[in-house]
Amino acid sequence: MPKIIIANWKLNPATLAEAEELAKASDIEGLVICPPYPFLKAAAGVVKKSQLGAQDLFWEDKGAYTGEVSGSQLKDLGVKFVIIGHSERRQNLGETDEMVAKKIAATLQDGLIPILCVGETRAQRDAGETKEVVARELKTGLSLIGNCLPASEAGKLKTPNQNKFGTGQVKNLVVAYEPIWAIGTGTPDTPENMLEMIQYIEGIMNELGIMGTVVIYGGSVTSKNAESFLRHNEIGGALVGGASLNGEEIKAIVKIAEKYN
Repeated sequence: MPKIIIANWKLNPATLAEAEELAKASDIEGLVICPPYPFLKAAAGVVKKSQLGAQDLFWEDKGAYTGEVSGSQLKDLGVKFVIIGHSERRQNLGETDEMVAKKIAATLQDGLIPILCVGETRAQRDAGETKEVVARELKTGLSLIGNCLPASEAGKLKTPNQNKFGTGQVKNLVVAYEPIWAIGTGTPDTPENMLEMIQYIEGIMNELGIMGTVVIYGGSVTSKNAESFLRHNEIGGALVGGASLNGEEIKAIVKIAEKYN
């Protein structure tokens, strides 16, 4: 299965013109570009090879929810992937595991692929709570989908089609292990710790009866350190923040990933 590189632009760039230029400069097969909402349509009109992602959605398709955006609206723009539960939303906007669970279920119901973000703070790691935190975020975040539901409820969810990704198939769920202490610090986790956590996450997914999940790493990913972990078969790709704001840099990361497909 091809490795997945997710470009999370966050609240960048400043203008529509800059967003169009960045999308053009970043356009390459094997990349999912996630611009801010106002730039999604422009990016969709520019990219020819990359796929389009969003940075969040709301769990209702329509209604009196000022400021929210639904999965069906995103899908109409050509979005295929949606980042759910990023630590910046959890910390800055009070997003809870229960809210994340609703968003994951809504993403799948709309036939989109969720990228569920999990990870611990520095304090939690130092206290030896990393696995406990990640297990809670996974189990609660996935509590409203598929095999995690009672049989009477599971049938209410639509079965999303698998989406083509390059020459292979992307399954209908991506988990991004992104330790919070590594985001934007320039200090990624070690490949050894990444592998341990990814194997732990895969074990939790098997426990939940959710098979075929792609597990990727995020946190201070650059072209200089990407090969140290992308070379491992267990690591299914990367969630890239700051480095994704440079077209040549993100393309370099994608090309590194391609070496190990």
